[in-house]
Formats: sequence, structure tokens, C-alpha cells
Amino acid sequence: MPTPSVVAVVVSYNRSALLGAALDALAAQTRPVDRVVVVDNASTDDALTVAREHPSAPAVVALKRNTGGAGGFAVGLAAAVADHGADLVWLMDDDTVPTPTALGALLGARDAYDGDVTAMASRVVWTDGSDHPMNTPRSRPGASPEALRRAKAAGAMPVRSMSFVSMLVDAGAVRRLGLPVADYFIWNDDFEYSTRLLRRGVGLYVPGSVVEHRTARLVGTDHDPGPRFYYEVRNKVWTFTRSSALSASERLLYGGSTLRRWARTVARSSDRGTLAKAGARGLWHGTVRRPRAATEVLSGVRPAALSVARLEAGASAPAAAPVARVAAAPAPAPGSVADDHGFSVLLPVYAGDDAAHLERGFLSVTRDQTLRPHEVVVVRDGPVGDDIAAVLARLHELTDVPVSLVPLERNVGLARALEAGLEACKHEIVARADADDISRPERFAVQVPLVAAGHDVVGSAIQEFEDDELDPGMVRVPPTGDEIAAAARFRDPFNHPSVVYRRSAVAAAGGYEHLDLMEDYLLFARMIAAGARAENVTEPLVLYRVGAGAYARRGGRRLLASELALQRTLHSEGFVTGPQMVRNVVVRAGYRLVPEGVRKVGYRAFTRLRGGYVPD
Repeated sequence: MPTPSVVAVVVSYNRSALLGAALDALAAQTRPVDRVVVVDNASTDDALTVAREHPSAPAVVALKRNTGGAGGFAVGLAAAVADHGADLVWLMDDDTVPTPTALGALLGARDAYDGDVTAMASRVVWTDGSDHPMNTPRSRPGASPEALRRAKAAGAMPVRSMSFVSMLVDAGAVRRLGLPVADYFIWNDDFEYSTRLLRRGVGLYVPGSVVEHRTARLVGTDHDPGPRFYYEVRNKVWTFTRSSALSASERLLYGGSTLRRWARTVARSSDRGTLAKAGARGLWHGTVRRPRAATEVLSGVRPAALSVARLEAGASAPAAAPVARVAAAPAPAPGSVADDHGFSVLLPVYAGDDAAHLERGFLSVTRDQTLRPHEVVVVRDGPVGDDIAAVLARLHELTDVPVSLVPLERNVGLARALEAGLEACKHEIVARADADDISRPERFAVQVPLVAAGHDVVGSAIQEFEDDELDPGMVRVPPTGDEIAAAARFRDPFNHPSVVYRRSAVAAAGGYEHLDLMEDYLLFARMIAAGARAENVTEPLVLYRVGAGAYARRGGRRLLASELALQRTLHSEGFVTGPQMVRNVVVRAGYRLVPEGVRKVGYRAFTRLRGGYVPD
């Protein structure tokens, strides 16, 4: 059996001294861990500094805000599996201090067990050496004599649940069954997750593996939690009603146990009024609400949210793929990843579009494609004229690709329209298209396999044309590879109508935000800042219509105001430096305010200078 790669994940929040002790203990393991990941939940003490300066050099994931233990462990597991290639992930809080042989004992029991093991738990003691009542694993009810014998032979006991205080999880189970529910924030996230993993998997409690849980007091799960009782009640209700972790009989069994523990908690409370209010609110929210998706909960904590998005999408690191030319790009084949991943096309339309252009653009992303989408989501951004309405009414007649129309009652702008469309898309991979542009037949065959292989966003060059698509003009060639992030500090590195991206990666970066004609640049900058795996294809896969008014729309005081707002936002988020912001404002202010004719000449000259060209 090959030696497994073990990544330890420590979730930290405002306990710098305890974090240092935990990292010291991990570094002293007789069976060394292969990597340590510290997830810092926006600590306000010096915990982040302790992690970054520790001699063991852990990989540090610094979250922008406190996501609770549930969010922290979701992020840590995703990072360990998706980013660091772990075979096994060892989970613990920052107040968990493993004894030197803790990991070795877990792996020894795993090797000795006759069968596959999904998760393992250590014996958890307090600082005085007594068993900690907060972290007692639940034995597996109805375990067969054979299961008991095999566990005993490995020096273990079969269990049905365990806590995140020293829990060793098989990465394959994480990929199959997902991550902890980030919306739990605190409490019961480990109960729900471990019971979900172990409903059909084997869980072992290994008393020979010992860790200290250095809580301030030796208390159990029924101690008085005060207002935090809200999370205990809400999350238990969610577990019993929204999760697949428990069978019907187990819901009754654990439900009865929970009610008895709540009764003890209330009886011992010194402030029953606070407890009652928190419990009632938790019961209500647990009943009428459901947990939000991890990408929604973790939106804005980038870059960690992208690791979660990749793992939940089943993506691994992107395979080496030539993307410089269409001829070199991978072509879809039967049984390939492109066939295995459905994808959507997202196409917004509004009253200012042309009906004939809409029909031509729609046909280019459906009938004409060598790799056809699995659906097209058309967002009607407010009322439209009779000509456009007539085209929308017969889109389903133009193709055998399923078409979904999202009609918005009023015009809300491109950003909000795209957000509505993304919500309606059924597939993880989404290709953008505009109503007046034309996608070349090979477009999706080139880009979709690259996204399916692990990239988060893939754009392409675009070729401008005015009225006749058979008379194309300048090609706008975007940056590629490492140049994308560098270019993004000064300009949009993607041609928006050409991109194909992961819907979860967009959500993880915060989604589209309304900003006139700048919503795409802001999104892509945030995705890059979050660590998105980005690429551009240098072959023009989209014909971009630059008819009357195209250059006029690139100027004016309104667009200048958007430009200034964009630069302030990118600077406040640390994406551009102060000098870069000043440079961008000076250059762009002049460009936006010069006459349209000058703007057109200057734009074409600059495009040629940075790699655009006019074909022979």
C-alpha cells in the first residue's frame, strides 16, 4: 500500500498562543504530516502572524471575515484536497494539541483494519488527562459482531459520529460526499458532517491516538451557551430535516437524545430567558430556512472560496493544455471531459438590441457550433420592442437546444440581468454571449474542454466587424498565462463576450456587481485576486460587432464616473496600488473625454501596440 499524503488542517480564530502550541505539536509528530494548512478566520489578535512566521512554514489561508468553524473547516478541507492533493486530511481546532504519536497511531490502526476506513477519531483529553466530555465519539448502534471484531483487531471501536477535534478523513469520501455545511457557522457542523460521511462508511475511534483539547473549562455539550444556543437549535433542526446524514430511525434516536440534552441545558442555565429567546429563534429559522450553498456563504472571502468551488464542482488542477492557437487546442472526443460536463450559454438581450442581430447571434451559439450547448438561458432585461419579442417567441423553433427565457419586468442593467441568468443556468460551466456578436463554430469545442479540465475562466481573442461578418477587421488579442494577472492591474484582460467560466467561481468572487460598462472588469479582477485559474485563447473565436456608436459608448462623463468608481474599488481591495490607480485614472480620464474620432484612432493604435492586428 503506498504511503498516503496527510495534510493537517487547523482552523484558527483569536487564540494565537494555542495556535502556536498546536503547530509545535504537529511539527513534533513521530510520523510527520506532509503539509499543514492553517485557516485563519479573520483573527483580530496576532494569530495570523503566528501562523505565517511558524518554523514549520504552514500554508496559510487568511479569510476576509469570520466564517465560523463550519466555514473554516469547509475551506480547509477543500484546500487540502483540491489544492494540496491530500489523500487524508487531519482536522482540528487551534486549541487541539496532539501528542507526538497521535497521527502515527491513527495511521497504524488504519493499516491494521481489514477494510476501507472513511474517517477516524482520536481520544480527546483535557489538560488534566481526563476524557473530554465535549468530544466523545458516538458508538455505532447495532454494529455487527464482525464489525466489532475487525475494529478491535485494529485497536479501535466503530463509531457513528465524531468531532472536528482530531478527525482524520479520507479525501475520496470528501470528493464523493462534499464538504461540511458552511452555513452552520458554529456547532453541529462536525456532527452533521461525520454522520453524513459515516452513514455508509466506516468510522473508527482509536484510543491509542491522544490529543489534548485545551478548552478554558472542562464542560460538556450541555453547558449554558447563552445566545449561541440559537446555533445549537437551528443547526440540529437543519440536520434532522435538511440533511441526508441520518436514517429515519436515527432521527428518532438522536432527536430524543437532543431533547434530553436541551432540557439539561435549560435546567442548568443561569439566564433561561436568553436561552429561550435564542432557542425559539433557532427553531424558527431552522424550520423556515435552509442552509445556503457554500459558494454563497463564502462569497467575498477569496481566495479560499475558489478552492471550495473547485472541489464541489469536481475539478482538480488544470491539466497542461495548449491554448495559444485553435489548431493546438484539445478537440472534444466521445467520452471526453467535454462530453461529461454539460454547459449553458448565457445571453442577455434588451430593448436597444437589434432583432436580426439577436437571431444571428443565437444561431451562432446553437445551430452553428461543432460542440453544442446543453441549454441557452436568454435574459430579457426589461420590456422590448415587437421585433425582438417576435424573435424571442420563436427561439425554440430555431434549434433543438433547450431554451429558457428569464423575463425581467424592468430594465435592471447588465450586471443584475447576468446574475438572474446565472441563477437560472442548470450547469456549472457557462459560456457568455451577447445578442449582437457572432461565435465562430469552433468556439465551444475549444473553450469548454479547458474549463472542464480545471480552469475557472477562459476567454479568447475577438475580431471586430461593422456590418458584414464576412468582412472582418481588427483582432483584439488578450494576454495569456501569467500575463493575465499583470495586465489586469491596468485593463480588462478578457473580452467579455468571449468568456466561458465556472458559475461557482463567479459566485465565489462575489458575482457581477452593477457598474456601468465595467461590471465584467470588476468581476474578472476579483476572480484573479481570488486565485482563479485563468487563460485566454489567442485565436479569435468571437466576431465582435462595432457598428455605429461603439466608440461613442467608450467615452463620456458617465463612463468616466464608472471608471473612477472601479479604480477606487480595486484600490480599496488591494488589487491595484496607489500609483497604479493614479496612472489608470489619468490615462483613462483622457481617453474617455476626448472626441469620438480621436478616441477611435487612439484605441486602434493602442490595440495594435499591445498585440492586436489587422489581417491581410
